[in-house]
Amino acid sequence: MLQYLKTSDTDNFFLLAGPCVIESEEMALDIAGFVCEITARLNIPYVFKGSYKKANRSRIDSFTGIGDEKALKILRKVRETFNVPVVTDIHTEQEAAIAAEYVDIIQIPAFLCRQTDLLVAAAKTGKMVNIKKGQFLSPEAMRHAVDKVRDAGNCQVAVTDRGTSFGYQDLVVDYRGIPTMKQFGVPVILDATHSLQQPNQMSGVTGGRPELIDTIASAGIAAGADGLFIETHRNPSVAKSDGANMLRLDCLPVLLEKLTALRQVVTSFK
Repeated sequence: MLQYLKTSDTDNFFLLAGPCVIESEEMALDIAGFVCEITARLNIPYVFKGSYKKANRSRIDSFTGIGDEKALKILRKVRETFNVPVVTDIHTEQEAAIAAEYVDIIQIPAFLCRQTDLLVAAAKTGKMVNIKKGQFLSPEAMRHAVDKVRDAGNCQVAVTDRGTSFGYQDLVVDYRGIPTMKQFGVPVILDATHSLQQPNQMSGVTGGRPELIDTIASAGIAAGADGLFIETHRNPSVAKSDGANMLRLDCLPVLLEKLTALRQVVTSFK
């Protein structure tokens, strides 16, 4: 298992969690500290997640970030303060080398998972690469994205499922994709929050069904997901991005306790 996503003394799932986008240093440190306490207690390998900017927005007036360098420095401060790896998205080949100076894992957004130059640039940083499965792709098709990273000389790669387009304004998770993508020899992560998005709303603001995060995450663990991706915020109603499908931070401890117990049951049958 990849070094950031597994420790030798646990067979638990790993967790990528944090806000959708870095809004401030205070917010990032608050969320990271809260999640670190829970994951340490439950023996869950933890990676702090935060986008340093949001390039994929529906409307021109949507929040995109507090400034690239400022947000990247906050991510580095989270890593140094709590001694946890951090992950962020990139959107262009030029961003790969920049982000690599601050983070441990580079994430490829779902809409960009077929962009060869982007995948190769991420791979060549030597950092671990987490590729989100496009909502428009089958699980089988993700093998080609994984191969692009490997062929560029980087075997540190993971795949994240975040649901598949279902009609114009909804997503559905096909849990058959988890064992399918595990056959590629990579960790498979289930994004339990973006899978509940309701995109393409007339308002230009994505909707969501956060009340089903527990259901999506539990089914993912039962289906054999290696890790979970969960966006969380103290108050999702005022989050500057993707608040409609985020988990409220104070709901995270009970959810992780339940999922840890479920994981123990699942692994006991191996």
